[in-house]
Amino acid sequence: MKNTYLPAEWHKQSLIQLTWPHKDTDWADMLEEVDVCFLNLAYEILERQNLIVVAPEPLSIGDRIHAHGGNVKNLTVSAVKTNDTWARDHAFISMLKEDGTPLLLDFCFNGWGMKFAANYDNLINSKLYYEHQTLHGEYTYHRNFVLEGGSIESDGKGTLLTTEQCLLAVNRNEMTKEQIEAYLTEAFNLKQILWLKHGYLAGDDTDSHVDTLARLCPDDTIAYVQCTDRDDEHYEELAAMEEELKTFRTLDGKPYRLLPLPMADAIYDEDGERLPATYANFLIMNEAVLYPTYHQPANDARAKEVLAEAFPGREIVGIDCRTLIKQHGSLHCVTMQYPEGVYQ
Repeated sequence: MKNTYLPAEWHKQSLIQLTWPHKDTDWADMLEEVDVCFLNLAYEILERQNLIVVAPEPLSIGDRIHAHGGNVKNLTVSAVKTNDTWARDHAFISMLKEDGTPLLLDFCFNGWGMKFAANYDNLINSKLYYEHQTLHGEYTYHRNFVLEGGSIESDGKGTLLTTEQCLLAVNRNEMTKEQIEAYLTEAFNLKQILWLKHGYLAGDDTDSHVDTLARLCPDDTIAYVQCTDRDDEHYEELAAMEEELKTFRTLDGKPYRLLPLPMADAIYDEDGERLPATYANFLIMNEAVLYPTYHQPANDARAKEVLAEAFPGREIVGIDCRTLIKQHGSLHCVTMQYPEGVYQ
């Protein structure tokens, strides 16, 4: 699309979306526990920005947010059937025209390669836009292509960062790398795509979403997960990813400023499976960055320091996400930001 661009996450925002857990999601066995995490997250968002909550029965959620101290003047609720809670991957991906008009791109969400049911989640966007008329902009159909928001990162200047393991997975689009690159370049009006061949997290269901590994930040900066423990199973892959990042160049031909985030200490579920705890899964807001914490004081503090360096002038706020990783995601995964003009 000519004369359009895919804004960076730090572009001025009008709204953030949460898709709330309920008894028919995979959170059923820990609903009270995850509800607390979402209430804390909603509170911090509502203190600063508008929030839309999507759920089959959102009115009761609004009451709980109010009881939790949330600024409900900034809250919108929409009753929509949902399968799960991962707004980053089923929500619209927003673009902007040069005149500021938003474009709401509706891609197909197939449950991370048909691993999980997504029949309701895949209809959330059209219901919010056509039935509820909550989101404003030009609806743009891309349902013939599978794409999740967590799999791509934009700098707002025409560069896209992504991973080969996810975007080239045959359980999403049966296309070659060249075909996918051509499609994304046309859809997002890109100038270059930076492909990571390496990097993964144990317990990740997404086939290595880039938002678990490396994130584009202002001023040609990339914050990424660094593993320094040679005995950790991730060491070789993340070291190889780090070397790849060193070879990447901006559109001006300059190397990126690289800021290493700590690798979270291993956290396991009751079956002994390692969970994908990552500090890269942070949410950028207008005046703050919300980042996941894992009750690891040294690592949590170091991650905060790195993010403060990446986002000078923004408040860095930690949210305990030990519950979220029990379903193999974290803070960025359950949120989606919309640029100014989408919510009025």
